Amino acid sequence: MNEKKEEPQLVLSDYSQMLVDIHSHLIPGIDDGVKTIDESIFLIRRLEQLGFKKVITSPHVMADGYTNSRETILSGRNEVREAIKANGIDIEFDATGEYNIDESMYARIEQQQLLPFGKNYIMVEMPFLAKPAIMGDILYKLQTAGYNVILAHPERYSYFHENDFEAYNSLKDRNLLFQINIGSLAGIYGKAAKFTAEKMIDENMVDFVGTDMHGAKHLEILDQCLHQKYLARILNYDKLLNKTLL
Repeated sequence: MNEKKEEPQLVLSDYSQMLVDIHSHLIPGIDDGVKTIDESIFLIRRLEQLGFKKVITSPHVMADGYTNSRETILSGRNEVREAIKANGIDIEFDATGEYNIDESMYARIEQQQLLPFGKNYIMVEMPFLAKPAIMGDILYKLQTAGYNVILAHPERYSYFHENDFEAYNSLKDRNLLFQINIGSLAGIYGKAAKFTAEKMIDENMVDFVGTDMHGAKHLEILDQCLHQKYLARILNYDKLLNKTLL
């Protein structure tokens, strides 16, 4: 009796199919990401070696903690751009914000203080402990203002994990775009986040993938994830939007 042979698992050699990373913290000193310009350059050079052609970094913007503005983000972006050029790194570098859904968002939207990228994309995040009561209102105001809203790492919000994906389907019905973290596929945020990220890929719900790189530890995760079958699946997905930003 012939035993069924397992299909060989596809192992990626790099991230050249992804091309563009939209989620990282590579401007020094303005959030919980890199602290120095040398650290920025070290990580960006490694991203270039891993096959990335463009990085759109995304420092935190929130009412309590990282009160970044368009000006602080763009000033930091320009500093990193100069260092990239001086170090001969062949990679494009731009910036947006990872906007926390909190009360400060009302003024940012009203005063047009957001920093979109690509096709008027704005990336938002939520607190991890509880869904904000103003979530629906903020999403509505962003969309009516003409922004295409990307929800950062939706697989990590445990309050969405119940009721058989009902919450995620509801968000998709509201035309939200989903960006999952590569590290979720390696289980670094826990089993529930890994399961949810994989199910999102199975259900064709993922629009963007991001490194969410904060420091050198994430380089090891990127190397580890090249062996994850779900990474190969999502990077081969013909509707993945990362590559459209190049």
